[in-house]
Amino acid sequence: MSIHQRLQSLGIALPSLGGPFGTYVPAKRVGSLIFVAGQIPMKEGKSLANGPIPSVCSIEQARVAARQCIINGLAAVHAMGPDMLQKVAGVARIGAFVLSDAGFTQQPQVANAASELLIEIFGDAGKHARVAVGVNALPLNVSVEIEMTLMLSEG
Repeated sequence: MSIHQRLQSLGIALPSLGGPFGTYVPAKRVGSLIFVAGQIPMKEGKSLANGPIPSVCSIEQARVAARQCIINGLAAVHAMGPDMLQKVAGVARIGAFVLSDAGFTQQPQVANAASELLIEIFGDAGKHARVAVGVNALPLNVSVEIEMTLMLSEG
């Protein structure tokens, strides 16, 4: 099953990328790796989660947002070329940044939603190294931002 078929079977439609992106690109290939810039949980022009967790944004809402960050990251890879996403052999690493109230320590629970989605999409190749950290601010006051490093197949 192709990656596009897998996404379709999961009910996932990749959004079009907005822009401009400032002084960076949303995804960059370096050798056999693709580095995907931090993605925020935007869907149809609106953020799915804003404010610190858990006082303003619930953990469940942040988990939905983390999944959207992954979808947006895959859209950034797709925008590199129509066959680029099909060349992804697996996920090396993700970094999850979680807007957290003081004393909140459940950042891994939020990041798990992103990890689980990558495994749903890529199977065992979606298993990855990860960091999940709490931060005191994120762009546009979103609750979650996720970056990732993907591995390309040979050839």
